[in-house]
This record gives sequence, C-alpha cells and structure tokens, in this order.
Amino acid sequence: MKKTRTLYLAMAIVSGVFILYTTYSNFIRDPEASGFLGHKTNMKHVSVWLKVMDVHIAGACVAMIAGLLNFSRWIRMNYAKVHRKIGYVYVTAVAVVDLTSGYMAPYSTGGKINSVAFNMVNIIWLAVTVIAIVKIRKKEVEAHRKWMIRSYAFVFTNMFIHVITSVMNKGFGITYTTSYTIAVYSTIILLLLIAELIIRTRMTDPERTSE
Repeated sequence: MKKTRTLYLAMAIVSGVFILYTTYSNFIRDPEASGFLGHKTNMKHVSVWLKVMDVHIAGACVAMIAGLLNFSRWIRMNYAKVHRKIGYVYVTAVAVVDLTSGYMAPYSTGGKINSVAFNMVNIIWLAVTVIAIVKIRKKEVEAHRKWMIRSYAFVFTNMFIHVITSVMNKGFGITYTTSYTIAVYSTIILLLLIAELIIRTRMTDPERTSE
C-alpha cells in the first residue's frame, strides 16, 4: 500500500507542477511560442499552428488530470460511475491530443525524422488506450489497469522531451535540434520502460490483492 500511495503522490505533484508551468509558459509568458518556433524552419500558417497547439496543450492537461483522478483507488472503489465518466473524458482528451499532434507533426523541430517519431507516439498511445477500453468492456479489470498505466505514461511525453532536450542542449552543449531529436526517441523508450516498471511495482504491492 505504501508503494502505491507514494507513487500516486509523486505522480500528482509532478502533474500539478507541470500543468502550472505549461499553462504559465504557453498562455501567459509566451503565448506566441516565439522561443519554440525559433527552432523551426518549415513553418506555414503560424496563426493556425498556434491555435492547434493551444488545443493540444489543453487536451494534454485534461488527459493528465483525468488520468490522475482515475488512478485514485478511493474514486474507483466508492464512485464507479464517476470513474467511468472520467474515463470517457480521458479517452476524448487523448483523441484530441492525437489529432492535434498529427497536424503539428509535419512541422516538428528537426524535420521528418521527428515527424515520424511523433506519429509513432500517436499510434502507440491511441492503440494502448483502445486496448484498455476493450479490456474493461470484457470485464478484465486488472488487464485494463495495466494498459491504462501504459496509456497514461504518454501523457508525460512533452515533459520528458523538454527536460531531456534542456539537459542535452544546456548541460552537454549539443545543438538544440540534435538534442531535441535525441529527446524524442529516448522519451518513447523511457515511457514504455517506466510504465512496465510501475506495473511490476504494483504486482508486488499488498494493496493490489485487497482490491
């Protein structure tokens, strides 16, 4: 039980801090995304791209909050209908993020190599989310939770990319574009590995046997 509660608390803190930082950075400090756009060379229809990005960010924040709430054992055990409705919100938010990401992918920093990676993330994220839905419809609750962990991991894609990019660029002096490319591909691998690690951690938690 302690492992699960500690993990949930850590996830809640990270999610809260990231949502506040993202909201401030993109809607208050730099609503025109001038810093980020400065690294792109093939941009067209900037005003449209900015609007799509705003929707993308909003969708990602909603997915982050909805997913976090639905990992709450208290909500799951006491408010099953609320849990289900929040699940619908989460799936809708994931779809919004995927669609907007699909629009922005061709304009990715670093060009086609990163566009391919983002499209790959979109496919993987949507696929694992659909599998999670299929599992719960089949009443396979434990399998559903495992696939939801895999799905929720991708909510942190943007955070991991920017942290790794910053470390590579500012810490090791690697060019921004190269740092970004390294970050994109390493993030995909890291998120998949972290999800599996969390699943294994749950398997050894006594709380799991009491649900």
